[in-house]
Amino acid sequence: MTAMKQITPEDIIDTATYTAERKAHKARQREIKQNRRVDVGPFVSFYFENRDTMWHQIQEMLYIEKGGPEQLADELEAYNPLVPQGRDLRCTMMIEIDDERRREVTLKKLGWIDEKIVFHMGEREVRAEPLQDTERNTPDGKTSSVHFLVFNFSDEDVAAFRDENVRVTLDIEHENYGHSAAIAGATRASLAADFD
Repeated sequence: MTAMKQITPEDIIDTATYTAERKAHKARQREIKQNRRVDVGPFVSFYFENRDTMWHQIQEMLYIEKGGPEQLADELEAYNPLVPQGRDLRCTMMIEIDDERRREVTLKKLGWIDEKIVFHMGEREVRAEPLQDTERNTPDGKTSSVHFLVFNFSDEDVAAFRDENVRVTLDIEHENYGHSAAIAGATRASLAADFD
């Protein structure tokens, strides 16, 4: 197992070059991301990150905010933890409800939902672990609309994920939000590449 290389300052292109190439970079990201989003139920989406998506996010933040080297250090610290390390999947989970009042009510019913996410590969399972620097659930049971998660796989889990004869699902097992999505086709292949 070889850990994916973290993004370093040397990997970042200067703002002028990025600006000139931005349209092409954004088009490439759309292609990558279309196979890395998994919707589970009516309003929870998982955006599985990789080195490419995090590189692009850092470049975009630098392009928008123009904060220079000091900003770059902050962006690397913020986004490198979402780069998979060879035997894991990492994602941003978003509870996406447009109506503000409905969102507020719903979030109060979904406390600790980030602890109820699991991949099933046949009889095997891998549970999500929060990957964050701050608690995203309040004592009264309200959760955040954004969570960062890591799924740590064993070699046997990876083999099951890659076995086309094994059904893979991503499940939310929260008492107030029980939903499941099958992981197949191009999405499964894209996520499996994170294990290389």
